[in-house]
Amino acid sequence: MNMYQWLESVKADRKKKPMPVLSYPGIQLMGITVKDLISDAGYQARGMKLVADATDALASVSLMDLSVEAECFGSTVKVSDDEVPTVVGAIVTTPEEADALTVPSVRSARAGIYLDAIAKAKQLITDRPVFAGVIGPFSLAGRLVDVTEAMILCYEDPDMLKVVLDKCTEFLIAYISEYQKTGADGVVIAEPLAGMLSPDLAAEFSAPYVEKIVRACQNEEFLIVYHNCGNGAVRMIDSILSTGCKAYHFGNAVDMRDVLRAVPSDVVVMGNIDPAGQFLSGTEQSVYEDTLALLKDCGEYQNFILSSGCDIPPLAPWDNIRAFFRAAKDYYKY
Repeated sequence: MNMYQWLESVKADRKKKPMPVLSYPGIQLMGITVKDLISDAGYQARGMKLVADATDALASVSLMDLSVEAECFGSTVKVSDDEVPTVVGAIVTTPEEADALTVPSVRSARAGIYLDAIAKAKQLITDRPVFAGVIGPFSLAGRLVDVTEAMILCYEDPDMLKVVLDKCTEFLIAYISEYQKTGADGVVIAEPLAGMLSPDLAAEFSAPYVEKIVRACQNEEFLIVYHNCGNGAVRMIDSILSTGCKAYHFGNAVDMRDVLRAVPSDVVVMGNIDPAGQFLSGTEQSVYEDTLALLKDCGEYQNFILSSGCDIPPLAPWDNIRAFFRAAKDYYKY
């Protein structure tokens, strides 16, 4: 599939399908746990297929598991039955440890499972594009050195941080290239930690590394969608756009109208129904009303695609998920 042409057709379509980051709730359809899901390629592929069959989504988007790549480097990961995995502690605390950090194999730890899952999903899902999920370079570096420490290093030891960033970027290019070989149509690259930076720091410690990944991996058959869920995303929009991604996904911390006013009209923008406040904790009615309100604000923009603000939580009620899709269908019906 020529994904550049696909994206142009999506922009041209007046009745747009939503593209939520919807994968984890597949555990409810299979009767398994999150721990089961993240440990088995077959479960992941089957879950993606079940979600695709249950929704009229624009594309199938895999897990936004921001622990996978850090685990490859040697980080400790906390897993549970009901929640998304998280990284515990830091493995790089000194410049010497940064220099000694080894770039791992793209199939180390659980990465091979996730690669195999996309290969299997591509065989099962043939009616829409399939996107894998990967972490962004600054967010990965933050998990290796500790999130708070990463912010401090921007000021106190930027050279050490850039050593780690270079190695994270090298790994991510190889990892994403491996996803290309599986047949994936693209990746959603999640860079949430960059959303906590000032615009100047984001332009120095995040955007150039994402751009390097984009230059190496994005082409007509493979899209990179950039995700940033920080409340400062609008202020750093210039550096975000400098990455060269073909589409941008924003969290519910920003007003989508502000984003749409800040980007060129031909740049695809996705977002941003609250994953926790609405999909997980809301009601059918509140999800429906919130989704309809967002579409009334933003639906007239040809470059806007309705989505969740981030990964929809594993235990988000399916009644709420269906209400989201129903609101989209009702809006575009008219």
